[in-house]
Amino acid sequence: MDGLADEGAYLLMCKEVLPVGMLGLMLGGMVFATSSSVNTTLNISAGVLANDVYKHFRPNAAGDHLVKVGRWSTIGLGVITIVVALLVPYMGGIVEVVMSVAAITGGAMFLPPMWALFSKYQTGKSVLAITIVSLLINSFFKFVSPGLLDFSLDRAQEMWLGVGVPVVMLFLFELYARTKKTGISQYMDYQVLVAKKTSEPNEETGEGNKRGAKVIGIGVASTGILLLILSYIGKTGTALVAGMGVLVVLLGSFIIYRNSKSIKITKDIT
Repeated sequence: MDGLADEGAYLLMCKEVLPVGMLGLMLGGMVFATSSSVNTTLNISAGVLANDVYKHFRPNAAGDHLVKVGRWSTIGLGVITIVVALLVPYMGGIVEVVMSVAAITGGAMFLPPMWALFSKYQTGKSVLAITIVSLLINSFFKFVSPGLLDFSLDRAQEMWLGVGVPVVMLFLFELYARTKKTGISQYMDYQVLVAKKTSEPNEETGEGNKRGAKVIGIGVASTGILLLILSYIGKTGTALVAGMGVLVVLLGSFIIYRNSKSIKITKDIT
């Protein structure tokens, strides 16, 4: 398999070895797993745009107004996602796109907040500034320098640049902040906020998690029942499919029973 066709190797292998019905379930699982990941990313991004960006400029915005902003942000980001997905074949395939995005954004977006978890000298402005500068530098060498300067980096060099730039900038700012003793006030304010939140009761979240787990159990048990139906319809591999169906049904039933019992105990106590 040459070119973009090699990205379909996994599906071709599944087509050759999976029994009747299992291939459809596998495809359905891949579709739903992808949809769930995209849905989660869109919700998180819309929440960031509404609460951290829009509310920063409109601090007095009402809750229903922020919900509308989040909905429009979700629509806009979804359209961008669809456009990028349609352009993937023209950008060298999904593997090339994922590796390029990881090289450009991975270190720039994840290293500064991770560093801030272990340092009381980093501030919100320093993390944001280092992220933006790192993204600009990585994007310049990826998109601008090959055409403007006739200079391009290979995959390994892109990765080293994507990680090295934010690490160097974080290290230099850490030395500067430790010398000047800056940034500790924000850290202390954060500690006070964390202590305040941990002292507040949060019983609704625990009950909501139990109900969510119960819904997951129902979904798992339903999948097991579907496998049992497929084992009855299929002509080959019926024992394997039926055995998997029984195990999945038992697992789903156990999840439902465990969380139903926990919810009942919680209600009795309250």
